[in-house]
Amino acid sequence: MSPIDPDEQRAASREAWEEAATYWGRRADRVREWGMPVSVAMIDALRLQPGDRVVELAAGPGDTGFMAAELIRPGGTLISSDGAPQMLEVARERAREAGLDNVEFKQLELEWIDLETASVDAALCRWGLMLIVDPEAAAREIRRVLRPGGRVALAVWDEADRNPWTTIPGAVMVELGHTQPPDPDAPGMFSLAAPGRLQELLEDAGFTEVEVSPVALERHYVTVDQYVAEMLELSPLFRTAYEELGPTEQAEVAARIAIGVQPYTAPDESVVLPGSSLVAQATA
Repeated sequence: MSPIDPDEQRAASREAWEEAATYWGRRADRVREWGMPVSVAMIDALRLQPGDRVVELAAGPGDTGFMAAELIRPGGTLISSDGAPQMLEVARERAREAGLDNVEFKQLELEWIDLETASVDAALCRWGLMLIVDPEAAAREIRRVLRPGGRVALAVWDEADRNPWTTIPGAVMVELGHTQPPDPDAPGMFSLAAPGRLQELLEDAGFTEVEVSPVALERHYVTVDQYVAEMLELSPLFRTAYEELGPTEQAEVAARIAIGVQPYTAPDESVVLPGSSLVAQATA
C-alpha cells in the first residue's frame, strides 16, 4: 500500500472537522463540562496576567481559551483560532453568548501559524496536536510565536487503555469488520501518548521547564444510548463508518458497545466512563 500524501491527509482532516462543526456546536456545553479538569490544569499552567496576549490553537468551540480571556482583562487579548472556518463560527457565537469582548478570531494552521514571531505571551492547544501530520513543526511554530519567557500549555490524550470512553466504539467497529485497525504511525488520538513522547517533542523544539502530568476526567451518561449518540456526533471517524451501515448492522454495533461499557454501567443503567489526558506546560 502506497503511503498517504500528507497534503491529502490535511485536506481530509479539514473536511472532516468542517462537517463536524455543527455537531460540536450542539455538544459544546457537554464538551466543556467533561473537559473542565483538563482546561483548568492548562489555564493554571499559563500563569496569565492582565494585559497578556494569548493564542488558542485548534480551539474548536473555544471554551478553554475563553477562560483565559477572562483572566487577561483589562487590556489583554485572546486570539481564538482553528483550521476549520465552521469551527471558528461556533466559537464566535459562543463568545458572543458569553459576552466576551476581548477575543479575536483567526483561521490558523498548527503547522504554520500565521502570526508574527514573538507576538504572544501564552499559547494553548487542547487535543489538537496529536491529530496533525507534523506535530514537530507545530511545536517549533508555537515556540516561534511566543515571546521569550512565554508559556505554552498543551493537552493530548493519554494511552488508549486509560481512555475506554473512546476505544470501545472503535474496537467494536474493527471486531465486526466495518473498519480497519488504526495505523499506529498516522496522526490520531494516541499518537503522542507514549511515555516521554510529548516531553521530547517540546524539548526538541527548544522549550525549557517542560512538565507533563496526567489529568483524570470522567464522562457521565444517563444511558448507553446517550453515550452512543454523543460519540456519533463528536467522532467524525466513528460517525462516517456507522452511517455506511444498514439498520441491522447499526443495531449490532450499538448492542456490542453496550456490552463493552458494562463494566462502567451502574444498576440504574447510567454509565461513567473514565479518561486520562496528558497536560504539558513549558517555557519558550
